[in-house]
Amino acid sequence: MSDKIHVLHHPLVNARMSHLRQTSTSAKEFREGIHDISMMLGIEASRDLEEEQFTGQTPIGTFTGTTIKPRIGLTPILRAGLGMTDALLNLFPAAQVYHLGIFREKVTLQPVEYYSKLPSIVPVDTVFLLDPLIATGGTACAALQMLLDWGMPVHKIKLLCVLASKTGLDRVHAEFPNLEIWVSAVDAELTSKGIISPGLGDTGDRLYNTLRE
Repeated sequence: MSDKIHVLHHPLVNARMSHLRQTSTSAKEFREGIHDISMMLGIEASRDLEEEQFTGQTPIGTFTGTTIKPRIGLTPILRAGLGMTDALLNLFPAAQVYHLGIFREKVTLQPVEYYSKLPSIVPVDTVFLLDPLIATGGTACAALQMLLDWGMPVHKIKLLCVLASKTGLDRVHAEFPNLEIWVSAVDAELTSKGIISPGLGDTGDRLYNTLRE
């Protein structure tokens, strides 16, 4: 696998992912699991962020501390990406959030853009693109192209994903070989309807308890 693709291999991630997969998991538990995994993804994906030093004062004496230097932007893909946003805001409280609305057309499986909150100029240095599922990869690729057209260089974008299919992951990497991708698990199979198997089901429906019988 490419050195640009990072798959988390951690017992805590594995346990939470296993709980997310189960149909018996409630919407509340599902949201909590997505939040926890997103937090772990964010921590791992931010290892190489540049730091800036400052001099501070403790009750005992002075010290040299650090802050995160780059201005961070978060771009969740609606609506499921919202489930990852709070976790990243916990890590980057000052981050700016830009929502992207993209849905996958059910027959053609092609992405359809319907909303963008990207400002006219780029006021951030690094963007975390939040997409819980990469199935065919079409939605992620469409969002990435939107960010590139906006003016964000691909090497300044980090794609964070809870679960990906191997097919979708390969497609995203093929179209954007210099993109840094962080994913907590990869499933080998993709159904004829473009659904990850065994997967998680519809992440948006499970997050917001809108599953239909």
